[in-house]
Amino acid sequence: HVVEKSNDNEKSLKRPRLSKGSTAYLAQHELFLQIPELEQDIGVPDYCSLTLPGQHNTGKVALNIWFGPKGTVSPFHHDPKHNLLAQIVGSKRILLASPSESEYMYPNESILSNTSQVDVENIDDQAFPNFRKVKFQELLLSPGEMLYIPPKHWHYVKSLETSISVSFWW
Repeated sequence: HVVEKSNDNEKSLKRPRLSKGSTAYLAQHELFLQIPELEQDIGVPDYCSLTLPGQHNTGKVALNIWFGPKGTVSPFHHDPKHNLLAQIVGSKRILLASPSESEYMYPNESILSNTSQVDVENIDDQAFPNFRKVKFQELLLSPGEMLYIPPKHWHYVKSLETSISVSFWW
């Protein structure tokens, strides 16, 4: 956060402190709105103009950046929009599950109803006995590759090393 100092009318930036052992993850961040010049280096793929039968394409594509160290995780969740995930730096392990697996995903019963309660790295079989029934695809997304994730498809993402990705939502 920004703190203004009265000494000589100077402004300084006071950075928030992370607790020891915590990990910072710039997730789903609209960096391109903050620094528009960066967006000039990103071309929106033609795939983002495609729609499924019965759907309308507004032509608007939201760009977000994902930047973090090894081990950062986006837990199993689903999004309402088409998602094209482009890997720029590093690699990510991704698990994908169809919307038909939703009954076994144990979604939160709050505003985060699109996010599973299950910790994929440490599954509690007593609390979530049917999660192991989920049929999912596992893949490695490497630099220069893109992955299309259809709306409502569950996905779990873990950075295997320092990683930068850009997502295109439409």
